[in-house]
Amino acid sequence: SNPLHRHVHQDMQQPLCHYFIASSHNTYLSGDQLLSQSRADMYARVLQAGCRCVEVDCWDGPDGEPVVHHGYTLTSKILFRDVAETINKYAFIKNEFPVILSIENHCSIQQQKKIAQYLKEIFGDKLDLSSVSTGDPRQLPSPQDLKGKILVKV
Repeated sequence: SNPLHRHVHQDMQQPLCHYFIASSHNTYLSGDQLLSQSRADMYARVLQAGCRCVEVDCWDGPDGEPVVHHGYTLTSKILFRDVAETINKYAFIKNEFPVILSIENHCSIQQQKKIAQYLKEIFGDKLDLSSVSTGDPRQLPSPQDLKGKILVKV
């Protein structure tokens, strides 16, 4: 790979919506979306490859523990907690720009509360809890402002 591609040369001070963001769909799957294995290490792989937006499909799991898998299919299930811990470990190894968790939420209120608890516990100060109350996208923070932050999109 070209070493020049490892450095950012663009202006990263514009509002977040001014940028194309490398995103991953069904990030947790190691293969097809009907039968394959769900694996937490897939998050490590895509984050280290430069992806900045990962998908997390959350469903009610046994014993009050939310799980991640592709709903209504035969894909295997992994614990949400394991996914969050993997993201926390690998989010900023190769890239300091923000990571967006695109959460597809199919959980009961009880398990949604568990997800919120894990997000706060595992990400700590990295979790961006500021809310964007304006309808004006020009007011969004920039990638530069959000370095080292995890954003949640539901």
